[in-house]
Amino acid sequence: MKLTLETERLILRPFNADDAEAMFYGWTSDHEVTKYLSWPTHQSIDDTKFVLNLWEEQYEKPERLNFAICLKDSGQLIGGIDVVGYEEGIPVIGYNLAKKHWNNGYMTEACRCVVNYLFSSGFKEVRIDAMTENAGSQKVIAKCGGKLLKTEEVPLPLKNKTAMVNMYIIRSEV
Repeated sequence: MKLTLETERLILRPFNADDAEAMFYGWTSDHEVTKYLSWPTHQSIDDTKFVLNLWEEQYEKPERLNFAICLKDSGQLIGGIDVVGYEEGIPVIGYNLAKKHWNNGYMTEACRCVVNYLFSSGFKEVRIDAMTENAGSQKVIAKCGGKLLKTEEVPLPLKNKTAMVNMYIIRSEV
């Protein structure tokens, strides 16, 4: 589904083919950013263009929510946040942010916005997973009200390995 959301400092909008360069040089080629993601670091801009093409096709599905995170004041693309899937009917959120924008509260702001949108759409719970060693992501999840459900080893087929992942739940207060 193509949808645009807005926060105090951010615009969350659908990705498009023109975003490839900003994504590649901002985070998809950065080993430090992709270290905790389920997909490998992009080796060329063609990798990023391929993924963007897949995403554009998936926007036709009503359950597909995938947002480019842009700074409201400049329009600069700084990251992404999306519903990566649904586990037992519960949306699972994933996100990434260009390293130069870490520790500014942007991801917490974007995450709260998406969680609130999902709650307003009728979901009572939202799940966010983070690798156990990803302290930054766990801080975002805590600020968004996440409570640890469990920790388990999960396969990362695109990286040909497994990882220990903390699974958090955020429950609607309504």
